[in-house]
Amino acid sequence: MTDKVWLSQYPEEIPHSLTYEDIPVQSLLTRGYEKYPNKISVHFMGRDLTFKEVYESSLKFANYLRRLGVEKGDRVAIMLPNCPQAVIAYYGVLYAGGIVVQTNPLYTERELQYQMEDSGAKVILALDILYPRITKVLKRTKIENVIITAVKDYLPFPKNLIYPFIQKRQYGFSVKVEHKGITHLFTEIMRTQEATPINVPFNSEEDIALLQYTGGTTGSPKGVMLTHRNLVANTKMCDAWMYKCKDGEEVFLGVLPFFHVYGMTTVLILSVMKYGKMVLLPKFDIEQTLKTIDKHKPTLFPGAPTMYIGLLNHPDIGKYDLSSIKACLSGSAPLPVEVQEKFEAITGGKLVEGYGLTETSPVTHVNFIWGNRVKGSIGVPWPDTDAVILRSSDGTILPPGEIGEIAIKGPQVMKGYWNRPEDTAMTFVDGWFLTGDLGYMDDDGYFYVVDRKKDMIIAGGFNIYPREVEEVLYEHDAIQECVVAGIPDPYRGETVKAYIVLKEGKSVTEAELNKYCRQNLAAFKVPRYYEFRKELPKTAVGKILRRTLVEEEKQKNLELQAK
Repeated sequence: MTDKVWLSQYPEEIPHSLTYEDIPVQSLLTRGYEKYPNKISVHFMGRDLTFKEVYESSLKFANYLRRLGVEKGDRVAIMLPNCPQAVIAYYGVLYAGGIVVQTNPLYTERELQYQMEDSGAKVILALDILYPRITKVLKRTKIENVIITAVKDYLPFPKNLIYPFIQKRQYGFSVKVEHKGITHLFTEIMRTQEATPINVPFNSEEDIALLQYTGGTTGSPKGVMLTHRNLVANTKMCDAWMYKCKDGEEVFLGVLPFFHVYGMTTVLILSVMKYGKMVLLPKFDIEQTLKTIDKHKPTLFPGAPTMYIGLLNHPDIGKYDLSSIKACLSGSAPLPVEVQEKFEAITGGKLVEGYGLTETSPVTHVNFIWGNRVKGSIGVPWPDTDAVILRSSDGTILPPGEIGEIAIKGPQVMKGYWNRPEDTAMTFVDGWFLTGDLGYMDDDGYFYVVDRKKDMIIAGGFNIYPREVEEVLYEHDAIQECVVAGIPDPYRGETVKAYIVLKEGKSVTEAELNKYCRQNLAAFKVPRYYEFRKELPKTAVGKILRRTLVEEEKQKNLELQAK
């Protein structure tokens, strides 16, 4: 334990320590149903679902999973954008005793296969347009059953009739799936299954609720094991931080994807804990988001800097009423001060920067929403969260002002990495979780991130791991050497650039590489820029110096700004 100097900065409304109930995550939905059965829980594109409807639909899904042989601890993948089915399935898997494996709908076959193999998922729920992708990897995974749904399934009339034509025009194909064999239709499950409560014993501190995949520069993506206690604790901390928000009155804008742990905690779970209404958008579209805020009056808008920047740069922002917004927690990337100030001026609400990682459920630090904020800081640790700056060489706790690695302790810190005991052991030192980020703490207990120890790229709030992109590039027969780095981007924060050395006698164009990468990587991971070189900078032992290339890009930017 440290002396937690930051506690002196806490406003009196925020307790220094909280009480955490020994309950599984899905108990929060049960309470919502019991307390406000007829209150709207989910709004999606003109369709409303009450707490009763979400609760009963989740139980139907849970019972069907049990019929399919899902037992306590089995993994069930959810490959959906934000939609009612994503909410129902998330709580349904937990009611059944399963472990949710959140899967990005943008994943290619290669990425999907890896995650399904590593997690050992028995069942996957996905959109109809993803069905062809899933069928191609089925035999190389442990998936026994596939459940298919469609966006139109929860659209009101006449949108539900029109949407299939829009989808066919958008994707160039339509998919027809039948309810037979190992393929099941979500609509049939909802139509035929009973909403019977299931009694599964839980140990909230030990039982895993979620496998959330994250990556790194040292290998393939890893499944982060987050327990029921991890998620309930982090959501409770968020609730305490937002002390002006009232039970049963808040409207959450659900535009952060639920397959990202940040959107899951701050909307999918917190909204249910607060008996609020979540207004869901399947993807971030600037104009659609502005229209949604204007019409549905959300009070809370968790997001990423690119979202706030996109809204502020829309030429017609003045036509929309954004004054309903009380508070926004910005995460996933650094928040520019000018964006914070401009957004607050337009909305009249508060926008504050926070910090966290998948391994911490995810939030550990945030600036005060209605208290003292420090520009450029990620804020102070949340209640019951301890943080220090460690010297990388020997693990010594450093004094204020000195730069080292940020390390965390708290009830939101993961149980470990799925089936990777060695990686787990390397990530903890004397009980401290090592974030891999370099930073410092000031005399008042405010923390600052100065650089990432890891070479992870954060582009538009998405985590991109250079090694993963490099592995795809190295499989191209024209490439001899390559290295991928994040370079400054005014909109995405960072974007992906690949530096390439071609094999002698071989040639390939940027357009050809772009097409190749799009076949093997999710769109957000595909390099935006390619630079062909005769050689790459290396150490004496032949290790490519990625940081040298990053510094070159920063220098180019400075020179351009000077001109």
